[in-house]
Amino acid sequence: MSLWVTQAVMRRSLRSCVYSVKHCSSIVTVSDMKSCSSKQQLVHIDGTRQIHPWRVTTFIGLVRFHSRDSSLGPEKAELVSTPVAGSLVLEEVQSPSGQRQRRSPFFEHLQHCGSPSDVLNLRQQYKPSPRQISNCLTHMWASIKKMSDEQRRCELQLMFEHPAFDQLLQDAMAAVGSMRNEDLAYCLLAMVNLGVPQRSRVVQLYLRACQEMLNDFDEKSLSILASCLEQMVNTPIVDALKQGLRLVVEASLPRIKNVLALQTVMRLLGKDMSLDVKRKLERKALSMTEQFTLPNTQYLISTMAKMGFYSKSLLDICSQRITENLHGIPFNRLLTLLLSFRELHYKDFALLTGISDYIASTLDTWTQKEVVLFLSVFESLAFCPAALMAMFSEKIIANPGALSLQDLLCVLKVYSSLNSCLQHDRERFLQSLSQALDFYLPRMSGYEVLKACYCLCLLGHFPSMPLEKLLQGTTLEMLSSRAVKYLRKQEQMFQTVHLCLHLDQPVLPRPLSVPAPMLGEVRCGGPPANQRLSQLLQRVLSDQANVVLQEMVVVENLYFIDGVISKPVAKQASSEETQAQRLAVLCLAPSAFCFGTSQPRGPLAVKLRHLKILGYNPIMITEHDLKSEEKAAQLLTAQIFPERPAPSMTISI
Repeated sequence: MSLWVTQAVMRRSLRSCVYSVKHCSSIVTVSDMKSCSSKQQLVHIDGTRQIHPWRVTTFIGLVRFHSRDSSLGPEKAELVSTPVAGSLVLEEVQSPSGQRQRRSPFFEHLQHCGSPSDVLNLRQQYKPSPRQISNCLTHMWASIKKMSDEQRRCELQLMFEHPAFDQLLQDAMAAVGSMRNEDLAYCLLAMVNLGVPQRSRVVQLYLRACQEMLNDFDEKSLSILASCLEQMVNTPIVDALKQGLRLVVEASLPRIKNVLALQTVMRLLGKDMSLDVKRKLERKALSMTEQFTLPNTQYLISTMAKMGFYSKSLLDICSQRITENLHGIPFNRLLTLLLSFRELHYKDFALLTGISDYIASTLDTWTQKEVVLFLSVFESLAFCPAALMAMFSEKIIANPGALSLQDLLCVLKVYSSLNSCLQHDRERFLQSLSQALDFYLPRMSGYEVLKACYCLCLLGHFPSMPLEKLLQGTTLEMLSSRAVKYLRKQEQMFQTVHLCLHLDQPVLPRPLSVPAPMLGEVRCGGPPANQRLSQLLQRVLSDQANVVLQEMVVVENLYFIDGVISKPVAKQASSEETQAQRLAVLCLAPSAFCFGTSQPRGPLAVKLRHLKILGYNPIMITEHDLKSEEKAAQLLTAQIFPERPAPSMTISI
């Protein structure tokens, strides 16, 4: 697409929103608007570097330049920060271009300013140049982005009340016509980050200035503008600028040489871009893989998650690069990486194993909260970090009181969901969790008690105090009044607790049972019959006259079995009665197992445990195994008739 086509399309898209732009904020006063010709009021993207004089002169006056039309209603100024914006801002403040800028007294004083108020005090001593105005606004945001929320609120309040803030914004409006494109984009980004209302005069002026200069923006200026627009509320002028930016980016894509700029642009184009454009971006990124630094690979993965684009080739390259350089990656980046994998439904066993082993080997350098967050994300990826869970369980045994209530509930969920098989100290670990749970019981809600008891039942542990608390009348009454949308999940947890009390028969001070109303209605039947498995079972058993097959069996009103095979057991002595062995064939999805292993997850583990108690011998076969009929037939034959010689087979997860 040529640059001329980009300009023409932008003009048409912008003209459609001129009326809305004129009324969306107090960009100019009513009298000023009347004095301007209709030709002047149009927004132009014509490539010229000259900003129309009325854009500057109309706004200079004794008003607050971050104000807006009161008829528009209140607008809350919110602080929004993104990794892109933060990195760009800090890069500009710490590494300003030009040796002359470095040697200027103004810049030397600016570097020592620790808050927005310090910068504004400095502004009162100097008449800043356009470049210095950009540095002032950027440094103001950089100075507060690492503050605590409370300190940030106080500093922002002082900033908005400072008399020099109006002067600085007035300077910014007066200098808009002589600013470099990069400074123009940085000023807009800093003002948005500082909470200057989006519909204010100064922000709207800079938006329109960016529209006029858009075709002259280089890749760095485009990436800065993209970071800014990503944080802004959609309005006609912002939507038009985003559309124009997309067109400019698509036209200039072959000329982009900077990896960070490419990734920022990918974020801006987002999920709405066509598949064809996504493929172009993928090819561009693949052509630049040799330039990828470690931060580039991490950021690219989060960028792909942001734009909702799954590219196995790119993900594999980035995963391999990260796996080779895990040491030294900070907590936030590792967590963002794992969350992006979850968003993309992408799993790399080598990378997940490397991350978990790295965290386990440096466990003492991480806070408890960080480890719990890592475990939570691993659980959401169905990955069992066995070494990490074993080491963390030792820390819990040593000091169970260090767990907060939310951390305790998260640990219970992770260890029960992943069916953690602790080789040693299993009972001590479960007792430590129960001890911590007993401490928090008085302040826990009914639903939290239910979740805790459900997780402990999955683990095969039955402490009396939480169970008695759960089955009290007041707790049950509280749970009965919960919203309908939570009802089904709640009934499923109660059904599991009920079966555990009924089948595991734990030793308790007094008998406990779940009231029938809390179990919900009995739902007969299960999923539709698996025709491929059914035909396969009939084929395997076709020559066995004394074997009986029952399909689609539900036991205890909860557990679905694809097929129950009853076959006689060989007698040990002639006087013994003939006994039948019951085999429960289960066709399972890969999600029923921990990723990359044949280890059953919590719900499947408790189902297998209960089927064995009921006298069934479970036989597991996966949906993946059924794709190969011969392999599946050999696997079933080997498990149903182990007395027959057959090649060793394993379940494929």
